[in-house]
Amino acid sequence: MSNDLARGTTDTAPSDADAAGEHVADRRFADRAAVLELDGVTKRFGETTVIDSLDLTVREGELVTLLGPSGCGKTTTLRLIAGLARPDEGTVRLRDETVAGGRFAPPEERDVGVVFQEFALFPHLTAAENVGFGLRELDDDDRERRVARLLELVGLPEKGDAKPDELSGGQQQRVALARSLAPEPDLLLLDEPFSNLDVDLRVEMREEVRRILKEAGVTAISVTHDQEEAMSISDRVAVMNDGHLEQFDTPERVFEHPESRFVAGFLGHASFLSGDVATDTVETGVGPVSRDVVFGLAPEYDGTAIDVLVRPDDLRATAAPDHETNGEVVHRRYLGPTVLYRVELDSGDTIACMHNHADEVGLDERVRVELTADHELAWFPRGEPRAL
Repeated sequence: MSNDLARGTTDTAPSDADAAGEHVADRRFADRAAVLELDGVTKRFGETTVIDSLDLTVREGELVTLLGPSGCGKTTTLRLIAGLARPDEGTVRLRDETVAGGRFAPPEERDVGVVFQEFALFPHLTAAENVGFGLRELDDDDRERRVARLLELVGLPEKGDAKPDELSGGQQQRVALARSLAPEPDLLLLDEPFSNLDVDLRVEMREEVRRILKEAGVTAISVTHDQEEAMSISDRVAVMNDGHLEQFDTPERVFEHPESRFVAGFLGHASFLSGDVATDTVETGVGPVSRDVVFGLAPEYDGTAIDVLVRPDDLRATAAPDHETNGEVVHRRYLGPTVLYRVELDSGDTIACMHNHADEVGLDERVRVELTADHELAWFPRGEPRAL
């Protein structure tokens, strides 16, 4: 690959120094330059605050995803970064240059590329002409060479003469991505880039897009409400809720150690086992759980009430003699390869269990639920929304 497509992909040595106000969870990026900084950014529409004092730093070569439900503010954040909207408060900086807050740089003065969910290709232009549309400052030979390199990067070297209506949805997306990469932007923004693709193609394309961005060394921010998509393509995930940043961390830490009940519940099925902390165990409705399994449960929590986060694959429900059961199946959802069961425990908790499709547990059947997790479990103080 030519040098003009590669940017800052070399890993740096780990560092324990975090930037001010930033927890650098992925040490591969800790010492890299900040490409984007949002500092106290707030956006209101009339009486409604859509973004509330948002702080966010994205570093060279990172692929960050803004994840959250509809209306959480993620698309508005993307528009503020692109210059398509002005913040009411706070500062936006691109490579240490202020582009909003004190001054406002319009979109054309920001080195930011955008890939929209509808791709927005020019229907009357070929794939090559679409890719080269923003390269008018180059002479014909240089533009032709760059377009050829980009089409090869996105796996479409033979499709340069094809019109958009002659391309599949995935191929159109690749052309749109190549067109956005052509001017070598400092930052690439992807707005729900896979939402218009069918399920199988969506999975294929998100893996392919990650490969392309990493090969090109581009810093990118994606927006989605699809948890699986965010977890599979991102270096870090920024989980947003009601205009606030709930957690910004690696996919593994966001899923395994959520900092709020919202994050726990939004990222997959979440159940909570009520527990009472004893000397060596946490007593729950599925039996005692070793304190060694409960992440970071300090001695000062002896005798307190907590809620232990469990996922469906952490639990198993099986038929048992009545005197050994501890719950009843109240819901069954067939998902093809797996079956999701909801069980009401005798303790009053309701939990979810995921079984192989060949396992059969009947609706309304009394069962024994056991904890089968072989990893640390997150927890929350009883009645508090955030983990400690």
